[in-house]
Amino acid sequence: MTTISVIGAGYVGLVTAACFAELGHRVNLLEIDHERLNALERGILPISEPNLPEVWQRNLAEGRIRVTGNYIEGLLNSRFAFIAVGTPSTKNGKPNLKWVRLAVKNIAEAASEPIIAVIKSTVPVGTGDLVARLLTCHGRNGHSFPVVSNPEFLREGLAVFDFMHPNKVLVGASDRNAADAVAELYKPLDAPIIICDNRTAEMSKYVSNVFLATRISFVNEVARLCDEYDVDIIQVAKIVGTDPRFGGGYMSAGLGWGGSCLPKDVKGFIHMAKVRKVNLPLVRAVKRINQQQPGVAVRKLRQLLGSLEGRTIGVLGLSFKPDSDDIREASSIFVIRLLEQQGCRIRAYDPAAMKAVAKILPQVTYCNDAYEVAKGSDALILATEWDEFKELDMTIIYSLMHQPIIIDGRNIYDPEKMSQIGFIYEGMGRHGIREKRAEPVLLSSAQKDMEPLLRNDLVISRESSYKSGS
Repeated sequence: MTTISVIGAGYVGLVTAACFAELGHRVNLLEIDHERLNALERGILPISEPNLPEVWQRNLAEGRIRVTGNYIEGLLNSRFAFIAVGTPSTKNGKPNLKWVRLAVKNIAEAASEPIIAVIKSTVPVGTGDLVARLLTCHGRNGHSFPVVSNPEFLREGLAVFDFMHPNKVLVGASDRNAADAVAELYKPLDAPIIICDNRTAEMSKYVSNVFLATRISFVNEVARLCDEYDVDIIQVAKIVGTDPRFGGGYMSAGLGWGGSCLPKDVKGFIHMAKVRKVNLPLVRAVKRINQQQPGVAVRKLRQLLGSLEGRTIGVLGLSFKPDSDDIREASSIFVIRLLEQQGCRIRAYDPAAMKAVAKILPQVTYCNDAYEVAKGSDALILATEWDEFKELDMTIIYSLMHQPIIIDGRNIYDPEKMSQIGFIYEGMGRHGIREKRAEPVLLSSAQKDMEPLLRNDLVISRESSYKSGS
C-alpha cells in the first residue's frame, strides 16, 4: 500500500488520516500545534466525532498511523501530501491562507523525493496555481510537485461515514497522471470519480456550500412568513421536498447554519466576487438572513414574556450541530449574547461542548443535564437537536420550570403534544396550537423595542481562527 502524509490534525485532517489508514495505507499525520500534537501522542483525539475514535485506535494499534511534528519525518517515503489545514476568514471575509502557505513551504523544503501535493482544505479559486508557484519557489532538491485539488465533502457528525461512502470524489489537476494517482486512492470506495481542472474543483466546492446555505436561509425566511399566517413550515417543507426537482435535503427551519464551513465559505465566496467587482445580492441576502435568525428566537421570547430583564433562560444545546463538540459560529452563542444584552441569566447544557463554550461565556451557569437547566427557568430555548433532548420526559421538564415556555429552535417537538402537557410552545415557523398560544405581552407601541433583534447591524458576529482543520 501507499504511504500518505496528511498535514493538519483538525476535523478534515484527522478523518482523512484515519480513513486512508482504514483502507490499508500507511499514514503520517503532521501537526505543528504543540498542544494538539501532545494530545495525539498520548492517544487523545482533540475533537469529538462519532466512529472516529474506534477507527483511529484500531489503525494506530496496527501501526498504520504515525503522528509527528517534523516535516522531514512526516514526508519520508510519502507519495502524497494532503494539505488539510485551516483557512479561517479574515475580517473582510477573505480566506486566510497563512497555514496553507506555511504547509506548502515546509513540503517543498523537506521533501526528499517527488511528491504530489493534494489540497483538501477549502480554498479560493486559483489557490492551486498559487501552491504550484510556491512549491517551485521553495523547492530545494529539484523535485517535481504536481498539485491536485481534492476538496472534502464531509459533514461533521457523519464525517467517517461520508469519507467511506462518498456520493462522489472530486479531483482537479492540470497533470492527468497526478489526478489518476489520487483517484486510484479512492477506488476501493466504489464512488463516481470526477476529474477536472484545479479551478473547476475549487469553484465547485464553494458553490456546493453556498447553495446549501442558500437553501437553509430560504426556508428560514419562509418560516417567518409561516409564523404570520399560522402555517407549519415542516409540513410545507415536506410537501415541497416531494418534488424531485428540489428534494427534501437542507429544508429544515431553525436558528440558522453555523460551523466551520458554511459561514466561512459564504464570506469567502462574497470576497472572491468583490475582488472581481461582481455583485452577489442573493448570496449577501443568504448571509444576512442567517445572521438574523438568533434574533428571531429572542424576539419570540420578548413577545411572550415582555421585558427579559432578570429572567432566567435555559439553553439546551451549544454545539453548532448534534454529535459534535464544534462551537464555531454556533447559533447558541449568538442567542446567549443577545439574551445577556437583554439582562437575562443563562443556564445551559450540552453533552459535548460546554468546556469550549465556558472559555468564551464564563458567566453562564453550566448544568449537568437538561432537567437541571429547566429548574426555575422562565423559558427554554432548544438550540441544538441532540437525540437526548428528543427523549426527555417533558412532563418532568414542565414541572421544574418557573414558566412553561419553550422556543424550539430546531423544531424537534410536536406542538400539539407540548400544548397538551401545558407548555406555551413556539417553533421556528410553527406556532403550535393557536388557541393555546399566549397572547403577546407587549403593547403595539413597544414593538419597536424588538426591531434591533432583526437588524443586521446589531447582529453579533464572531470570527473563528483555527490553525488545524478546514
